[in-house]
Amino acid sequence: MLEHGSRLKSFKNNGRDLDDLRRRRTESSIELRKQKKEDQVLKRRNITLAEEEQVNNVDKASASNVPPQANMNLNEIIEIIHTTKDNDQLFPAVQSIRKMLSRERNPPIDDVIKANLVHNLVSYLACEDHAMLQFEAAWALTNIASGTSAQTRHVVESGAVTPFIKLLSSPNSNVCEQAVWALGNIAGDGAELRDMVIKCGIVEPLLALIRPDTPNTFLRNITWTLSNLCRNKNPAPSMQVLQQLLPSLSNLLYSNDKEVLTDTCWALSYITDGPNEKIDAVIKTGVVPRLIELLNLHHKNEVGILSPALRCIGNIVTGSDDQTQCVIDSNALPIFHALLTHNKIGVQKEAAWTLSNITAGTQTQIQAVIQAELVPLLVHVLTVGELRVQKEAAWAITNFTSGASTEQVLYLVQCQVIKPMCDLMTAKDPKLIKVLLDGLCNILLVAEKVGQLEQARIYIEEIDGLTKIEKLQENENEDVYKLAYHMVEKFFSDEGEEQEGLQPEMTTEQYNFTATETTATGGDSAMPKFSF
Repeated sequence: MLEHGSRLKSFKNNGRDLDDLRRRRTESSIELRKQKKEDQVLKRRNITLAEEEQVNNVDKASASNVPPQANMNLNEIIEIIHTTKDNDQLFPAVQSIRKMLSRERNPPIDDVIKANLVHNLVSYLACEDHAMLQFEAAWALTNIASGTSAQTRHVVESGAVTPFIKLLSSPNSNVCEQAVWALGNIAGDGAELRDMVIKCGIVEPLLALIRPDTPNTFLRNITWTLSNLCRNKNPAPSMQVLQQLLPSLSNLLYSNDKEVLTDTCWALSYITDGPNEKIDAVIKTGVVPRLIELLNLHHKNEVGILSPALRCIGNIVTGSDDQTQCVIDSNALPIFHALLTHNKIGVQKEAAWTLSNITAGTQTQIQAVIQAELVPLLVHVLTVGELRVQKEAAWAITNFTSGASTEQVLYLVQCQVIKPMCDLMTAKDPKLIKVLLDGLCNILLVAEKVGQLEQARIYIEEIDGLTKIEKLQENENEDVYKLAYHMVEKFFSDEGEEQEGLQPEMTTEQYNFTATETTATGGDSAMPKFSF
């Protein structure tokens, strides 16, 4: 038998503070990390641009003197690089390296590293009098840095970061853009190299490249690199750095270019996936209404922009009640009808997760969800949705029951939520089962308060809910079987109407149910009671 205190906790949200109810992405972060390559690429190789056009654009003034395109093998390259210092003779060798590394499949990055050519390539970054050599070396190094962490680190350890940052001020835009690309690959490797690049001084010259006349192709690389400067945790980027980046990111959010918008939204999502201080910094830029506008792109099926915009909004509502209210005040809730029924399961899941953090808020915020007519849709998702979406809907429902007024819980029951809650109790996920049991406990406590417990018991027995709960008393998960046991003992046992120590009570960490409460907006004391 559990001790009295543990039994009490089993039936109420005593001990469950706001951090328990308003969930950050902790539980789903592993799955999301697996999807990160689909969400946004950390590193990229430069393999898509036409060689003749790009090389000639490096220095149009000397286009007539462009050396012939080179195709040397590695031994020939090594021979030239080790025997000459003449830049014109070096150019075809360096260009051949770049061509090898620009192959779409199986680029010989390790072969170039083992040939000790990376230090040479880094030294060519300083050849200001030969822009084409400078450019080819930067391109080759960009592709090496797009590889594994070990390959990226080899570029860094060869001293490339400082020369690349210097090239951000190059008068040649193509050389400059290639430096941006390379630094983005390095910063995308992880928190350590990201911070190193920042410490070496990337921020100010990178931001200076964002101008009204910056071509969209260049702006895409700048924005992607900015997003990598915001990415990764343990540690996350410093608040000081993020404060430098946020004004530019808020401006980029009004771009008309899809790729710029996508990477800007990802950058903001990384920043908001953190403490309330960082969420507040994003809100203060005034971007929330714009993010809500971008959620409306669901009708254009712009999932590339929609996904990070939704994740950013979802992260914001993991913050304080005031931060959550900012999203509600920006008229976000009506859009969730389309998001919860989107043809992409990932969008549905993100939308339900976002709502689960809104329903963990105040009764006023729960009422906003009701008034947006989202509760029947959440119940529908709980009934027929894909399992990953059902799990998030279950959190949304249980969080709703945890902080709602009596009338709000009664409304939830009228939306026929109990049957899908009971049906899902056959799931194999113990976390999901515990969430469902918590929510059902909260509903039964309200039923008890309004004198409808017997009707609730009969209904749950009729839909085989009691059978499912009783079976959970044999569950291998200790928390599940103990909670199921005490639910049966408390609500379905004929041994006495009440059990001492299990009555709802007022605490600072839970909601005290009373039969006369009204809804957060004033309520309707005449609202019908339970309807089974």
